[in-house]
Amino acid sequence: MNFGQSFKLALNSLRTSKMRAFLTMLGIIIGVGAVIVILSLGNGMTNMMNEQFETLGSNLIQVMVWPRGEGGTRDVDADDLYELVDQYPQYLFGVSPYVSASAKVRSGTDTFDRTSVYGVSESFFKSDTQKTMQGETLEEGRFLRYIDVDRRQNVCVIGSYLEQEAFRGDALGKSLSISGVPYTVVGILEQSADNTEGSGDDKVYIPYENAQRLLGGAAYQDMYLMTSTNRDTAATAKGIIENRLLKTYQSTDYYMVMTSAEMMDAMNTMMNTMMIVLVAIAAISLLVGGIGIMNIMLVSVTERTREIGIRKSLGAKQRDIRSQFVIEAGTTSAVGGVLGILFGLALAAVATALVGSLMTSGVSNVTFSAVPSVGDVAISFGVSVGIGILFGYLPANKAARLNPIDALRYE
Repeated sequence: MNFGQSFKLALNSLRTSKMRAFLTMLGIIIGVGAVIVILSLGNGMTNMMNEQFETLGSNLIQVMVWPRGEGGTRDVDADDLYELVDQYPQYLFGVSPYVSASAKVRSGTDTFDRTSVYGVSESFFKSDTQKTMQGETLEEGRFLRYIDVDRRQNVCVIGSYLEQEAFRGDALGKSLSISGVPYTVVGILEQSADNTEGSGDDKVYIPYENAQRLLGGAAYQDMYLMTSTNRDTAATAKGIIENRLLKTYQSTDYYMVMTSAEMMDAMNTMMNTMMIVLVAIAAISLLVGGIGIMNIMLVSVTERTREIGIRKSLGAKQRDIRSQFVIEAGTTSAVGGVLGILFGLALAAVATALVGSLMTSGVSNVTFSAVPSVGDVAISFGVSVGIGILFGYLPANKAARLNPIDALRYE
């Protein structure tokens, strides 16, 4: 009996006992479906994060410094990093302190408790791209200028949420209160998230020293955003910054320097590790499905003992019997794998609709789509078939070793 004949017999067997076949394949269907949807979510999240990092630019460098406090020697401050940019203009392009302040924002009688207040310098806005270092676009007015930062002027740039909620779409030149201090709105950012309270559109940028005053000088860490001249000089620029910090601190324990490319790699590594763990958990269902196939194949061998005896008496060899049952097990798992893939794709479509809006809320100009790759689908199908063959081999081998005389006597 050739492969084609064995395959047709396997399909006929599945059609004859549809419910039993479905229950046998259920573990494979659930396992493959779970693997597909997990890989789809992982691909969607990875693509979304990479898309977000692309908006920041490949030449962004994040610097975090932990001050040593009282008793320590001189710390590195913003002026030191400004000097470093002036010293290496061929590698470094700009630097901006990035201060996250806790403040109450008010406009008239309205209070905005979830509005984020950040202190930055004029370098935070890149004139060549007309975007901020975090990829935001200016819609109206202007961004902070050098004179605003140098003189600590009470001016601000606000997000689209505040423009609509606090000023009904007419914010330029108007004032709002930040911790009781009036600030004049000089610029409005273009909507980049979902324009709701607490989202990426609910923010205010002020001169960084003004933000430091709001903190009262008490900050757990100092954060700076710097840019290299281009993508190719990012690694060299990072080395220059690290050498300058090491010269002052004499230890790498007090600072961290990371390029946007490294941030992206770190996030992708973390995502890949998490996906491996989740897929391994989902693969337990495949193992259960394999055990189910082995169980039903053992029952099938018992039910078809006389058939096996007749085939052997007519000249069938052990390898013929073995291959027939292995093909049946593989066909069962293959059909289960196809159904599992369809089930997983359906779940991925639902995840795109339900999870997508939650994942992209507050994230600028990115989309979420849970779509598995062709490789993911192929591997899932291959594993499902492999499990069927692996777990079907024991019953097939048992059938192949039956004594034809004993098999013909079996009732």
